[in-house]
Amino acid sequence: MVSRLVDVTPVVPADQLVAQMVPPSMFDDVSFESYIPDPAEPSQAAAVNACREFAEGVVSRRSPKKGLFGRRPKSVEGAGIYLDGGFGVGKTHLLTSIYHTCPEPKAFGTFVELTHVVGALGFNRAVEELSGHSVLCIDEFELDDPGDTMLVSRLLAELTTAGVSIAATSNTLPEQLGEGRFAAKDFMREIRKMSGIFESIRVDGPDYRHRNLPPAPDPMSEAELEADAGADPGATLDDFDALCGHLATLHPSKYNRLVDGVTRVCLRDVAPLPDQAIALRLVVLADRLYDAGIPVRNSGQKLDAIFTEEMIAGGYRKKYLRATSRLLALSRFETVGG
Repeated sequence: MVSRLVDVTPVVPADQLVAQMVPPSMFDDVSFESYIPDPAEPSQAAAVNACREFAEGVVSRRSPKKGLFGRRPKSVEGAGIYLDGGFGVGKTHLLTSIYHTCPEPKAFGTFVELTHVVGALGFNRAVEELSGHSVLCIDEFELDDPGDTMLVSRLLAELTTAGVSIAATSNTLPEQLGEGRFAAKDFMREIRKMSGIFESIRVDGPDYRHRNLPPAPDPMSEAELEADAGADPGATLDDFDALCGHLATLHPSKYNRLVDGVTRVCLRDVAPLPDQAIALRLVVLADRLYDAGIPVRNSGQKLDAIFTEEMIAGGYRKKYLRATSRLLALSRFETVGG
């Protein structure tokens, strides 16, 4: 019998939350050297150099020369770098390269994972756990509500003062975070405080996932989907609506554990999503599937029909386009990591 994701309820003990903040396994071997800049996009080579210099600065700050009488000078504040660009230009590759270059202890997580860590541990303990780190790498940095804005602003201020450097990626410039999603103008002081921490680096270029590739593949028939799932011992097969309902019962930070060990995700009766809350949860799942390199197969409608035109026209446009890009890439995978 084929397994179902709806039958999995991951549990992550609070004391393991920070320890599990590491890059996805698909980025284990990436480096600055393995990032190949597009000659037609000079900002990519410039971004590599900026990120390398940032990482070298972190190493230098964490290993300062001894001063008078052999004492180490008082610790300095951490620095910040913010990679802004479109989908599939290699921002996460560069962020992970920063992580690999910097000394332990260090942490890497998505924005939603970071906010969950703070919520689960409590603010003071989260600061205590992270304040000794050389760098905190935050992927997919986006502010979806005022609470996140206040929380992250305060957290980053505390950590940089403690000497932690912050590296982040996003599809939105720091001063535009939250735009179109909530009354960002009411929280501009906090948003400006955060944007002041970072040096913004632009990374331009087309989405490499779609270069010279065909459009979304046609969905499978029900029989084909069931046969595909049954042929892979590590596959799961779920009704799309039921899986969306199950996601609502889990904090998004647990979605990586939800798909842990899965080698193929098969979705029955894919259809456009009815509301924003469900759509945003599916965005997070798409990110975790992509991080793990898990192929996706489906019946019903095409994967590029999941997010409605109305959704894509709204404030979460960039999230939905990123998720669509990643789901289409996964639909073309033949094997894990393919």
